[in-house]
Formats: sequence, structure tokens, C-alpha cells
Amino acid sequence: MPKAFRETDGPHHVAIIMDGNGRWAQMRNRPRLFGHQRGAKRVREVVEACPELGIKYLTIFAFSTENWKRTQVEVAGLMSLFRRYIMKEMQAFVKENVRVRFIGDRPRLDAKLRTLMDEAEQMTSHCTGTNLTIALNYGGRDEVARATKRLAEDVQAGRLRPQDVTEETLPKYLDTCVLPDPDLVIRTSGEARISNFLLWQSAYAEYEFVDTLWPDFTAEELARLSQSYGRRDRRFGAVSA
Repeated sequence: MPKAFRETDGPHHVAIIMDGNGRWAQMRNRPRLFGHQRGAKRVREVVEACPELGIKYLTIFAFSTENWKRTQVEVAGLMSLFRRYIMKEMQAFVKENVRVRFIGDRPRLDAKLRTLMDEAEQMTSHCTGTNLTIALNYGGRDEVARATKRLAEDVQAGRLRPQDVTEETLPKYLDTCVLPDPDLVIRTSGEARISNFLLWQSAYAEYEFVDTLWPDFTAEELARLSQSYGRRDRRFGAVSA
């Protein structure tokens, strides 16, 4: 990690679209699931790098609402991988003081996976270090639609007046209601699109699109991108002094 990096220079909330697992595996003549397995291992290294970089919140895009369109074999393999990952990593995350949360539409996931997700959140609820949020069966439009439905129900029930609905109201109904908005969104694998990820929350985030495939993404690259973020002039619509 570069010595010149200062903790206060970098982003406090980094969100990552972890893309390129399948291509990484295919380049090595291996099944796509092999790439997903290697990508899961890469998460640990990135999580462990966060405290030194001053990254308090890390949100990773694990499975989108659109990923159900993939082959049945790949989807089943991914669900099995998620279950194994949670069972394997949770004790380590507790030891490392990492708080784990999940965002996304849970009902479509299988019962065992949902139970493991609940247990992971409960087991790490006391942790005060890095906040790791895993987006699982998540889509930005789906999240906004679900949030709007809950908001409308509160209006209909008289718990909220229509005139009180503002730009600050909707975020309270989003899956990320307890999280700050991301400062930096990173997408790996050379694709330059946001793929329905944190649409509301990342309105003023900085973006980095890198060519590295996710299984090759390192803590050093995260540090470099965090340094680059620290040199940006973030004006939020205003003019620099």
C-alpha cells in the first residue's frame, strides 16, 4: 500500500460492482463457477484492506435481480456458493469486527440462504469496524419500487402526509436506510455501465471503471483508486472556491 496515502484523503463508503468472474475463468478454460469461487476469496482481501484506507463502509454487488436470467446451473452454483461463503466467513468477520448486512429482495431466495443471512446479520450486529453490505438479489429499480410501495402504504394509512414527501423522505424506505451514500463506485472488468446498482444512492458518487477482472483485483488497486478519489474536486453542483 502506498506510504503517502492518508486515511482522511479517501472515500468513507466504497461500492463495488464485482464483474468479470466468468470471463476470468473462461480465459483459463475453467467453468464460470470456478471464477465466482475465486472472486469470493478476493472479497476477504478487500475487506481486510478497508480499515487502513479509512473505508468505513464497503458495499459489494453479489447477485442482481437480472442475474436470474443466467443458466440454471450457474444460478444454482452461485446460491450454493453464497451459502458456503456465509457459513465459512462469519466467524472470521466477527473476529475482525466486521458488521455484515444484506440488501435486496429476499423472498425469492431459498429459505436456508435467508436464514443464514439473518444469522450473519445477528452475529455481527455488535461489530463496530468495517460495515460490509452484500447486495444479493438486488436491483436499484426494484429497490426504489419496493420503497415507493411502502411509502404509499404509509400515506394511505395516514402515517405520512403527501405534502411531507420530499427528497429526504424516500431514502428512509430504501434497503440502505442506515447507510451513508457511497462516495466512490468501482466497476471491474472494463465495462462502463452501472447495471442498476444503487441508482438513488450514487447520484453524486465518483465512478471508476477499471479493466481488471474481479478475481485479479487487489488491495493495492483499491488503495490507488482511493488515492485518485482524494484528488478529485467534489462540488455537488456548486462552484469551486
